[in-house]
Amino acid sequence: MTEVTTHQAEDDARNEAILIYVDGQIVPKAQATVSVYDSGFMLGDGVWEGLRLYDGKWAFMDEHLDRLFEAAKAIDLDIGMDRKGVVSVLLETQKANGMTTDAHARLMVTRGVKVRPFQHPSLSQSGPTFVIIMEHSRPKIPRPITLATVPHQRGLPMTQDPKLNSHSKLNCILACIAAQKAGADEALMLDVHGFVNTTNACNFFIVKKGAVWTSTGDYCMNGITRQKVIDLCRANDIPVFERNYSLVDTYAADEAFLTGTFGAQTPVSSIDGRIIGTGELGPITARLRALYKDLVDRS
Repeated sequence: MTEVTTHQAEDDARNEAILIYVDGQIVPKAQATVSVYDSGFMLGDGVWEGLRLYDGKWAFMDEHLDRLFEAAKAIDLDIGMDRKGVVSVLLETQKANGMTTDAHARLMVTRGVKVRPFQHPSLSQSGPTFVIIMEHSRPKIPRPITLATVPHQRGLPMTQDPKLNSHSKLNCILACIAAQKAGADEALMLDVHGFVNTTNACNFFIVKKGAVWTSTGDYCMNGITRQKVIDLCRANDIPVFERNYSLVDTYAADEAFLTGTFGAQTPVSSIDGRIIGTGELGPITARLRALYKDLVDRS
């Protein structure tokens, strides 16, 4: 089976000539570099945010900026500009690249360049580092995703809060590697109590008897697309529950899907070798896709 990921996009030759924002300058891709002493490169000390451009509009920009600034405050990182400043450089980068739709922006902020290669935050004395990578990006996920349950967990908030979009993603990367070793596309991760939680890259939902279930949200990324799906269910008389549920519940689901800024709603065909429903895009997932597209068009 051909390997598929939740962030798989169509090849686009234009991405070889993109311009990237790096600390106040917009430069060609080959010149977009940061120091080997940067705290993000050295220690994963930073936060990031992803946005999608649809028909000239960055979808749900306010919510994404809220999450970026909240994450920065949580790790005591000064972004170095206010919200208007971030919007300004985002739009400036968009304009420089001539992008109007089907683009993905990744905003990355680290604590900056360190004076010595050690972890103490006081050693980051010339920060922050702010980068925006903006690519032409049309999702191309040719089939539903397969998942494998892995031993890696989304942990307790006193270790590394899973709600943070931090640069340190090693736990999720190891989960993804474990899933691929098991022959699946990506990983299904449990919480510290053994309940189904999220995948290594996206939020996770199942559908049972017409009702949509997702985790309590206590141990997963506070996904913006996740919340939009919950809101859409409530607004359109689709029963939705944020609850604890197990792998037994999951294997017996009629549908399963993932949510994320990049892929919106991505169907899941199998989990741990068990076919979910028909193994194809289900009717509730298809309806939510249509409702989400309409919401994006109206936003």
